[in-house]
Formats: sequence, structure tokens, C-alpha cells
Amino acid sequence: MTALIRPATREDAGFIVRSQIAMALETESMKLDPDTVKRGVEHVFDHPLIGFYLIAEFDGEKAGCCLVLSEWSDWRAGNVLWIHSVYIEPKHRRGGVFSSLYGHLKTMVTNDSTQRGLRLYVDKSNTKAIATYQALGMNQEHYDLFEWLK
Repeated sequence: MTALIRPATREDAGFIVRSQIAMALETESMKLDPDTVKRGVEHVFDHPLIGFYLIAEFDGEKAGCCLVLSEWSDWRAGNVLWIHSVYIEPKHRRGGVFSSLYGHLKTMVTNDSTQRGLRLYVDKSNTKAIATYQALGMNQEHYDLFEWLK
């Protein structure tokens, strides 16, 4: 089944905040401060050059969301879109929601000469997500992620 994918609006902010809080708890056992997450989500809407959110819907019901950020690649003289903060409502998992989000973004990149590709990062223990990304033709062949977080 294909989900309807649309740009998020400020009216979706509550759903996005709840989704991010649920994802952090589920994937990293991390309890996020709702006010901080709300400020973070609103900041994206206030500063669209940072990125944008997409909403996936089935029959008008929100099924998932993701944040998309753009990274300039001087090697490619174009942008690479990073898929961040993906959350699919539990009852909609394994139902093609992420495939719909990914397909929408892949079409955006394909049809825009300034876009060069898609990237995302995933927790190494999230084997279901890794299998989904591999099934969509993504690979892990080029880079390992290093980070320092305050």
C-alpha cells in the first residue's frame, strides 16, 4: 500500500513532537524533554533553510514523519538530502510507509538537477530498519559515522 506523502505544516508540529519523543524512548531508551523537542521542531518551521518535515498519511490519518536536511557536497557540486528522525506509527510499520517516504524523496532528487542523492544513518542494532534500507537499494559501503555530542 502506498502512503500519501506531503510536506508538513505547523499544524503537524504536535504529531512530529510526539513522534520524536516516542522514537527516542523506543530506539535509545532516552526520555526527551517535550518543551525542548517542541522548540526544536518549531525552529525548523521558522528556518526553512535548515530542512523540512514530510508527513505520511493513510486515509487522512498520520502514519509517520521524517525530517529532511540538505548537505552541500563540493565534490558533487550539489546537495545530498539526509533523512533524519524517521518515525512510523507502530500500527503502520511493515506497511510500506517508509518506502513511500523514500520513494517520494528519491523522485525529488531524480527530478532536481541540484540534488545528488539521499543519505541516512541508523543505529547498528536496528536490524529491521537496516533490512528495509537495503531492500530499497541503499548500501553501507562508503562511510562510517563518527560523532561527538555535548
